[in-house]
Amino acid sequence: MEKTTKTDNFLQAIKKYADEQRNAMRKEVEQLKEEKIREAKEKGRQDSEKYISRMLKAKQGEETGKIAKLMQDGQRKLYIERSEMTENVFKKAEERLIKYTESKEYNEKLIKSAKSIAQYFGAEDCILYIKESDMKNADKISALFNGKAEISVDKTIRIGGIKGYCPKLRIVADETLDSQLAEQRQWFIENSGLSVL
Repeated sequence: MEKTTKTDNFLQAIKKYADEQRNAMRKEVEQLKEEKIREAKEKGRQDSEKYISRMLKAKQGEETGKIAKLMQDGQRKLYIERSEMTENVFKKAEERLIKYTESKEYNEKLIKSAKSIAQYFGAEDCILYIKESDMKNADKISALFNGKAEISVDKTIRIGGIKGYCPKLRIVADETLDSQLAEQRQWFIENSGLSVL
């Protein structure tokens, strides 16, 4: 499917912002991880020295269990914080995309997306799904298709864009900003390097 330079630039800006957030999160995760490990080691050392003469083996097992629990609690906290940070990054990206859908550039991108889907479906009839606020472009969109193009509102499209389905070809063409942002989320999760071990 054809992508506009502006959309590419916008998605690159989202990626750059996500990279910056990832780096900040990585630094914070490392600092928190080091602090928890330092605290756990110090506590283990102090407790072991108090009881080493009487219960060395028993105390070592007990302290190991405490350290493991502290590490597990720390990992859980880091996981929650990482998830919250990721959600925050993508919530802000979604807000920026929604604001973008109010621009003239977005209306041009919507028409280009429709042209791309129309070329893909050829002369076949299709059903097109758009956000309710994009219905103002319905006539322009349907005029681009050689076959019959039925346009429906899809409430699952929260940001914007267009999705087409050709029953005869059994093909779905998704040019929504929602799916493009979802693909970026998956990439961010896989490549952020914020795994908690």
